[in-house]
Amino acid sequence: MKALAAFTLAAAALTLSAPASAQFAKAEDAIKYRQSALFVMGQHFGRLGAMANGRVPFDAKLAQDNADVVVQMAKLPWAGFGAGTDKGAPTKALPEIWTEQAKFKEHSDKLEAESIKLAAAAKTGNLDNLKTAFGAAAGTCKACHDNYRAK
Repeated sequence: MKALAAFTLAAAALTLSAPASAQFAKAEDAIKYRQSALFVMGQHFGRLGAMANGRVPFDAKLAQDNADVVVQMAKLPWAGFGAGTDKGAPTKALPEIWTEQAKFKEHSDKLEAESIKLAAAAKTGNLDNLKTAFGAAAGTCKACHDNYRAK
């Protein structure tokens, strides 16, 4: 029974960890995927920003919930930037994403790392910790947008 459960878990993990790019039939699908992932992440990040900047009252539970979503969403959009996805649908992505792939990956890795720190800060229930981590994560977003997103 344990072997069957382990096999089932391993098969599920393998299936879920397959590159998302293999799932895109068309470049347009990849573009929609990455834009959707970035939109959802931005919505939850914006809610944290509203708390960090005092536009809405700080709610530790909501902060934690939103930060947890940001962590998960920060992992997703990068599969949608594969070869050939620079065209196929309207996009603000600059060509440098595909010509400077190593640097772009550094930005995506940094966002993922900062989102984990943001979630850890949110879990403390301390607004000052959230503000500090939010500022660092926001700086990561800005740096990538400055270099790889059309105005």
